[in-house]
Amino acid sequence: MEVAAKNSLLVCTQLECETTEEMQASIEQAKVEGADLVELCIDSMEFSHISEVDKLIQHPTLPAIVSYRLKSSRKSSDEACKNTCLQVLRRALDLDVEFVEMDYEVASDPLMSEIIYSRSNTKIIVSSYLNGGGKPTTEKLGDVIACMQATGADVMKLEIAVDSITDLAPVFEMLTHCQVPLIALAVGSRGLISQLLGPKFGGFLVYGSLGGKSVPGLPTLVSLKQVYQLEHINPDTKIFGLVSNPVGHSKGPILHNPAFRHTRFNGIYVPMLVDDVKEFFRTYSGTDFAGFSVGIPHKEPAVACCDEVHPLAKSIGAVNTIIRRPIDGKLVGYNTDCESAISAIEDALRERQGINGVASHTSPIAGKIFVLVGAGGAGRALAFGAKSRGARVIIFNRNYERAKALADAVSGEALHFEYLHEFFPEKGMILANASAIGMEPNSDQSPVPKVEALKAYELVFDAVYTPRNTRLLREAAEVGATVVSGVEMFIRQALGQFRLFTGGLAPEDFMRKLVLEQF
Repeated sequence: MEVAAKNSLLVCTQLECETTEEMQASIEQAKVEGADLVELCIDSMEFSHISEVDKLIQHPTLPAIVSYRLKSSRKSSDEACKNTCLQVLRRALDLDVEFVEMDYEVASDPLMSEIIYSRSNTKIIVSSYLNGGGKPTTEKLGDVIACMQATGADVMKLEIAVDSITDLAPVFEMLTHCQVPLIALAVGSRGLISQLLGPKFGGFLVYGSLGGKSVPGLPTLVSLKQVYQLEHINPDTKIFGLVSNPVGHSKGPILHNPAFRHTRFNGIYVPMLVDDVKEFFRTYSGTDFAGFSVGIPHKEPAVACCDEVHPLAKSIGAVNTIIRRPIDGKLVGYNTDCESAISAIEDALRERQGINGVASHTSPIAGKIFVLVGAGGAGRALAFGAKSRGARVIIFNRNYERAKALADAVSGEALHFEYLHEFFPEKGMILANASAIGMEPNSDQSPVPKVEALKAYELVFDAVYTPRNTRLLREAAEVGATVVSGVEMFIRQALGQFRLFTGGLAPEDFMRKLVLEQF
């Protein structure tokens, strides 16, 4: 399935500035970061006379949308605010700006209706804001769109506050079937895929944030241009993504999207902030949603969402990869964490012991005490992997009952978490952190805060890969242990996932180089 030719998608950024000078500077920055057009939010500006707005509109360095939102401009009375709004929008129409955006309330005003129908070249965007009133449905959205279309709009825009990623399903349906160009912008962190997948379903344009600024629900302009390259997306593009909570730490998009393009595979990989994994898979059951990485905390619950589970993943009780099988649409679960982590540890031990490249049927883990921190999905993968190599598995977890249940499953031993820093019965042990301790933004933390305790370990592995060099790894290296970063596990499991996603080979050298450059 080859990647398609570029489409005519527009990438826009909203500019909210108080002065003309700030607005002009932001336009220049947007141009540098790759925006195709800018939305000038005039309601955010402080101006004493309309001539100040004229200067901004008459000499733009990028095509512009001029907007004035009543809902955000309440600095004066409602009537005065509406009069200013009408004045600004009329002036923008007189100056033939590329687009003028107005609230449905404004577009329905008889005075504005006359101006809309007598305009020359300017395209009219009519927008509606849905906040509250329950989950969006196709019926509710259809009614709103019909009202906006009746104003004579050239383009319609829905801005929706969503509580769950599943709220976006009817939005995508509207994008697919709407007869007039439609923009959909879902507000909040769970709405991010409204922008990233909008082009696949027919969205007129997408929004990105300026200057790398983190805005919930918006990708950055730079990521849109460099990572996602949405101009290649089309109706046949297959959707892949990370199903997790949180997802902000994920490096998957910067790896899988370039790899898709490198192999000319028509796919996109996006972060999916999911609260209820069962509801997610029930909602997005179509063949467009072709494959998923599964992250914290869904690796174990996701097993029940699968129609079939690979024997290794079933024995572990956790999946980190789910594929929708093309021939029948069934969800098949896999676990690439196990082999990725264990093989990375084995290779590092062989290199330390000077037996790298020497054929051996015995794992260097065999017979060693394997101390595991964490009993979640990644922890289960490591526990079963270590057991299969003949290690003696000792599990520490803040929830002792979870540690005990996992220890029983691998014929290991569970100990209370607070004793971890005192546990060193012998030298040459292996420590594996499969918890989130030390992950950004809490990178100052370590599961073993007492450095002295690390001297008992020959090798320390940390599944956390943001940051690449965690506090645990830094302190372990200082006392002479071999350290293995979660980045190595990430690369290996991602290669396995990519093969499952595409049904083919993964470009290992390309993907490895890409990850090491980005981390």
